[in-house]
Amino acid sequence: MTIPIYQADAFTDKLFGGNPAAICPLTEWLPDETMQKIAIENNLAETAFFVKTANGYKLRWFTPEYEIDLCGHATLAAAHILYTELGYNEEAIHFETVKAGTLHVKKDGNKYTMDFPSRPPIHIDAPIGLVEALGEIEPVEVLRSRDYFLVYESEDDIKDISPDFFALSKMDTVGVIVTAPGKNVDFVSRFFAPGAGIPEDPVTGSAHCNLIPYWAKQLGKNKLHAYQLSSRKGELWCELKGDRVLMSGNAVTYLKGTISPPAP
Repeated sequence: MTIPIYQADAFTDKLFGGNPAAICPLTEWLPDETMQKIAIENNLAETAFFVKTANGYKLRWFTPEYEIDLCGHATLAAAHILYTELGYNEEAIHFETVKAGTLHVKKDGNKYTMDFPSRPPIHIDAPIGLVEALGEIEPVEVLRSRDYFLVYESEDDIKDISPDFFALSKMDTVGVIVTAPGKNVDFVSRFFAPGAGIPEDPVTGSAHCNLIPYWAKQLGKNKLHAYQLSSRKGELWCELKGDRVLMSGNAVTYLKGTISPPAP
């Protein structure tokens, strides 16, 4: 059995920036165990698999540890591969997912715009060990949606955070978002998910489902410009539209080839 595989860097217009994702187009689903093993072998934050349907595509994402409910950068990378490598030419791509509903991606010039659910975080009392696991800087607020969400005073605070990844891996969420107002953009962030096999994710679309509604309310505007301050860095143009968020970014193809997993 031979399967095509692609790798693309998402939320960047330059190779070796943004967030790399592997993409495997399928004619039918492989066993979950096989898809998980492919994700482990790829050793990237996410490997996306999709299968064509009558109205679009079914889409799933796997980290090196488990299948995840929502992933932005691998969705953007999958759309990029469909448009640039697989001859897709419709105005929008509709991805059906199990836990995040239908996700829509449009090509907009040299960018892709994703339409995702808004997931506003709510205030909570910080669980024991969370703040300490992120270092000595005290957050201004602690919130939670799918992930823990900590707000700091400045962009420099976000850059200076040095996490205890072992401690963070014991938290009861997929990941931890840290964020602050930006110097040259509306807001900046970082994302840590060591429990999912991703110590620091370079650029995290799903985190912006939380970040966009939070900062739209804080700043009093619905169109926002954001940076994720990982070593690879990522840039997003964002908009809050009711109970949806729009995220736009670039992508570039790094690799294309085939893999030969054992037949089911």
